[in-house]
Amino acid sequence: MAGWRFVAARAVLGLADRVATAPMVRWVWASPSREEIFGALGEFRPTDRETVLEMMAGRYLLASRLVDTHGVSPFSVEADEEWSDELRNFSWLRHFRDAREDNERRFARTLALDWIGREGKFDRRGWALALTARRVLNWLRHFRLLVDGSSEEQADLVIRSLGTQIQSLKLRGILAADPVDRLFAALALAGVALCDDRKVSELPRRMRRLMQLLDRQVDEDGLHLTRSAKVQLALLVELETLRQALAGDHEEFAQALSPIVDQMHRALDAVSLSTGEPAYFNGTGQLPHDLIVALQVQSPVRFRESGIAGGYGRLMGGKSIVVADSGLVPPPAYSRDMHASALAFEFSHGTELVVGNCGPAPAELAQQALVFRQGITHSSLTINGVSAARLPGAGPLRGRLLAKGPPPELDADAESLLIRSEAWARRYGVVIERRLTLMSEGKSLVGQDRLIGGKPGRRRKNVAIARFHLALGTTVDDSADEDVLRLRLASGAVWTFLWEGAEMHIEDSVRQSSYFGFHRIKQIVLETPLGGEQEVAWIFTLDEHRRAAPQRARGRAR
Repeated sequence: MAGWRFVAARAVLGLADRVATAPMVRWVWASPSREEIFGALGEFRPTDRETVLEMMAGRYLLASRLVDTHGVSPFSVEADEEWSDELRNFSWLRHFRDAREDNERRFARTLALDWIGREGKFDRRGWALALTARRVLNWLRHFRLLVDGSSEEQADLVIRSLGTQIQSLKLRGILAADPVDRLFAALALAGVALCDDRKVSELPRRMRRLMQLLDRQVDEDGLHLTRSAKVQLALLVELETLRQALAGDHEEFAQALSPIVDQMHRALDAVSLSTGEPAYFNGTGQLPHDLIVALQVQSPVRFRESGIAGGYGRLMGGKSIVVADSGLVPPPAYSRDMHASALAFEFSHGTELVVGNCGPAPAELAQQALVFRQGITHSSLTINGVSAARLPGAGPLRGRLLAKGPPPELDADAESLLIRSEAWARRYGVVIERRLTLMSEGKSLVGQDRLIGGKPGRRRKNVAIARFHLALGTTVDDSADEDVLRLRLASGAVWTFLWEGAEMHIEDSVRQSSYFGFHRIKQIVLETPLGGEQEVAWIFTLDEHRRAAPQRARGRAR
């Protein structure tokens, strides 16, 4: 029922947005020139002098992808969506903040004017709500960079364009079907009220709207309902900027906003590993480490113990951290980019990943995006390859993760997590419980996978499959012992893997890395046929006395 309500609401709001963006209506977006805008928004994100020099040479490293434009406008280049979005949200303006030369500042201003000339008129893709909101906030952060030293005509162009984008957010923000779009629009409009003397009287109303949306979209643990660290990070960057700007002359609003921002900091930390990076769940791949560190500095709040947050469980022991997903599925409005990752986990020790997930599809495999969201691309369990949630490939709910059965259960104590899922009960008559336990100061991770119920299929064997996607650079030596694998990580550290109750073999897998690109990795696969109550046990243990010589990875069925 919730799915159809979402479809109906999306259709109505979509129609209203089409009317609001029709050419005969868009004239009301026009804004007078020379608005009184001043720089109330600060910038805490890291800057890089080399990025300035590279961009001026026509090389744009955005969204972890380098594109050489060979001297032509970057706005004329065909590129993947993430690269294009980062170019058009103008977050790169921060690198020009401390530009040493006039020609460097002029270059940044020229790019903004180039965008206005090419895409300054409404286009549904280039003026997507969240994208427009972030562009407005970045222009407000670096408004002086865009207008100082420019001609009066150029300054008017920038100010008029900024005003038109703000007007579009005011009109379209209340019509957005996507809750993330609504939240970004509200954030941007609150920032506008801080940066425009004539709009400051609207700040109380805009802050009330923002707080209402945060209350609806952020759970009691501080995690956004998309359950995505990628979305959480993007929101926190803007919220932290707003909080710091409010602390000057509007302390009462800063005090109201601070508790939820701190709670969101804590929730982001809860889904992060000892490597300092968030685990690959629900559309999250490798995020910029320097941005994460810069954001962490803004708040002392951390998730410093084992526990639960937003449907994720976290174990901490010694140098190790485990983050596991219960598979909680929110309403369809929030599940556009979610993965079927129930029972999946990532495990790190110190600065190294040991076991992870594949992550979202890279740009070159965008057509296979739904495949990368299935259970088989996670260190999880499936039955006959069937995931714990549905991902329709067609229809009005295409691509939205939809729950199967009742919500999962997640319990935690100081050393272990227990996840229980009934997602396969209706089809296969089986309930799966996965218990994860960190032992020996984080040097051993013990897993117990219980299959409760489950009858053999009439036409073919029903098989439960547990997968463990190994870190990039890990080699597998299964030649020394029939009952143990030795895993040599890229650093040379050796972990042993033991199992019982299933047959093991090694398969190829993949993992996306912003630093190393899309690479093949290895995965351990445990298989057992269904039939009554069963248990598959396994353990990863650090071998502190061995640093194995590199072995050529190979798989062998047993």
